[in-house]
Formats: sequence, C-alpha cells, structure tokens
Amino acid sequence: MRFRAMLVVISLLFFTVVCTISLSAEDPAKKSDDKLRIIVFGAHPDDAEYKAGGTGAKWARLGHHVKLVSVTNGDIGHWQMAGGPLAQRRAAEAKAAAKVLGVTSEVLDIHDGELLPTLEYRKLITKVIREWKADIVIAHRPWDYHPDHRYVGVLVQDAAFMVTVPFFCPDIPPLKKNPIFLYSSDGFRKPYPFNPDVAVSLDDAFDTKVDAIHELPSQAYEGGANGSEEHVSNVPPERDAAARKAWLKARWSNRQSAEANQARDVLIRLYGEERGKVVKYAETFEICEYGSRPNAEELKRLFPFFDK
Repeated sequence: MRFRAMLVVISLLFFTVVCTISLSAEDPAKKSDDKLRIIVFGAHPDDAEYKAGGTGAKWARLGHHVKLVSVTNGDIGHWQMAGGPLAQRRAAEAKAAAKVLGVTSEVLDIHDGELLPTLEYRKLITKVIREWKADIVIAHRPWDYHPDHRYVGVLVQDAAFMVTVPFFCPDIPPLKKNPIFLYSSDGFRKPYPFNPDVAVSLDDAFDTKVDAIHELPSQAYEGGANGSEEHVSNVPPERDAAARKAWLKARWSNRQSAEANQARDVLIRLYGEERGKVVKYAETFEICEYGSRPNAEELKRLFPFFDK
C-alpha cells in the first residue's frame, strides 16, 4: 500500500512538472521578466500595424512583448470580396505582418462595421488587456471617420479604469497598476486635434514596417473597401515584387515623413536638437488622461529609444 501511495505521489508530481513546462512553452511572453508589455488596438487587421508597427518592431528588438489586436475581423473591408473568406485572409495577413515585426497578433471575431460600445465588449477589451498584463495600451482616439475606429477608442477608454477593479470581470485577475494609455495619431481636428506627447524615430525601423505592410496586400495594394479596378491597375502587379515594394515604400515614406515633420518639436525635445532635427520618419502618440500619468523619466523607461 505504501509503495502504491508513493507511486501516486510521484505520478502527480511528474504530471505537475510536465503541465508547468507545457504551459510555459505555450506562451513564453507570459513569463515574469523585467520587459515591458505593450498592447496596440486597431479597429481592423491593418490599423495597429499602420499606426504603431514601427515602434512595435523597435520594442520587440529590445526583447519587450508587443501584441497587435484587431478588434474586428475586417470581413467587409474589401471592394471585391467579403465574409468568412475575407476574414480568414486578413487574419493570415495580420499574422504574416506580425512575424515580420517580431510581435504577436490577435484578431477578435467581431464583424467589421458592427462594433458598438457595449458592456459585453467593454468586458472583452478589459480581459484582453489584463491577460496581456499590459504596461502600455495604444488605441485610436474616439473621434474618427470610421465608427469602428471611434468605438475602439471609447471601449479602450472605458477599460482604462476597469482593468484595476477586482470585481469587474473577476475571472481574470485585475492589473495591480493602471497602464499608460496612449492615442495613436490621426488628422482629425474636431472636437480637438491630435497633440503628440511622444514621437518615435522610425529611421532604423522604416524598412521593417514597409516589409510588414507588404504582407497586407488586401489593403496595401488592393485598396481595401475603397479599392477598385482602376486603383489596382495603377499598382505594380504582384509578379513584379521589386516595383510593387518600391511603390509601397514611396507612399509610406511620404506618410511617415509628414508625421515626423508635424512632430518636429517633440522629436527635438526627446532626442535632442542635433538628432531630433534630422529624424526622417516617425510614429507619434498622445497620452490619454484616463490611465497612468507618466513623467519625463517614466516616458524614457517606457520608450527606451531616445538615448540610443
């Protein structure tokens, strides 16, 4: 009997060890370490990549844990196809882009164009932030041309306090510290314009970002919901990969250099005058007042690029 009891104990110990190893192997990013944990929310499977893909790649290079989340599945975001096939295609595109950036990707199964700021979705966003144990949360501002963009902003704002409340979504442990919440950039001016607090040079990550966007052909080359036969005819064909990539790079060079020029004073403040003046490409972010309020030193810790 004693021998059998010992075998049972040994078996249980072995099972516990095996399970622990298996769980650790499933998601190394969930291990406890001193690295930052960043989560970026976009409305569709391209928004997070467009708005923060370069900065995400820079964080990832330093070993920090970055997750890009599409809150809808993008299943009507194309002029020629829709439904399940498009949702599957766009999820695969987002996964391929994430691989280039060195980050994690997740697409939530909510229909494109149907997102609403409901209690159900507030709980969902709260759970996603908690599960990632986020230090930094980035999302759209709640003023945008697309309702999905606006409501992602609203939902993330609504989660900004709830992520620390123990008895809201009690099945997921609350965060011990409220993350810093940031808005990604946009060009809308009402009710008030985007005002960047942080500008990150992409000069050493611009090509990586373009390579990642190249993996989103339904949007980058085919025009998404606003595409057309005429649009596609003006894009170099898929068989000419070099010309296609050059076309994409030129478009994004204009976009990211404009963002850098608009935030030149912020770049100079963060990088110093000599470096800040010559930054060619940038991504910019605005601090949302609903989360933690970082001081200058905390910002340098969260964005460990300015002294490099």
